[in-house]
Amino acid sequence: MKTKFNFRLVSFLTLLFVLFVFSNAVEAQEKSKKQIKKEKKLEKQNQIALLVASKEFVFNVQRVVPQGGRTFNPTSPYSVEFKYELINSHLPYIGRGFGGIGYGGDEGMIFEGKPSVYTVEKTKKAYQIKAEVQGKNDTFSMMLTVYFDGNGYLTINSNNRSPISYDGDIEALKIK
Repeated sequence: MKTKFNFRLVSFLTLLFVLFVFSNAVEAQEKSKKQIKKEKKLEKQNQIALLVASKEFVFNVQRVVPQGGRTFNPTSPYSVEFKYELINSHLPYIGRGFGGIGYGGDEGMIFEGKPSVYTVEKTKKAYQIKAEVQGKNDTFSMMLTVYFDGNGYLTINSNNRSPISYDGDIEALKIK
């Protein structure tokens, strides 16, 4: 007895098999994209944790937030170098100055000095870094909040000026 070979049935079953294989491959690829994204996020968090623990990094300013004034994005690059033994600030200042600051003679939040206080505390969402630096004519109290993704918020209080804040991010110090 001769059996009849049904090509339509075979091609239909082959098509179903190919679709099944490719649909599983697409699902596996989506899972790997999520895993890759999660791994990158964890890697970034580990890098930020290492930077904060080393106490040597740069805070780059992206936005200036003066007290009672308008927020603006600076056109020039401004930063603060945090080192355990030295904090070097080159930031703009917009706000009210009190005793000891002459009209037009202020250069901004530019100071350098060894911090008398430098503490790091980890919270649920961020690291809190507190530092106090004695400049030439003023004492600066700094509070830097560094989120796990690397973004930060810096607030500086001083004896002779109203408080000012800066938005930005941190990165490793560049070797000169």
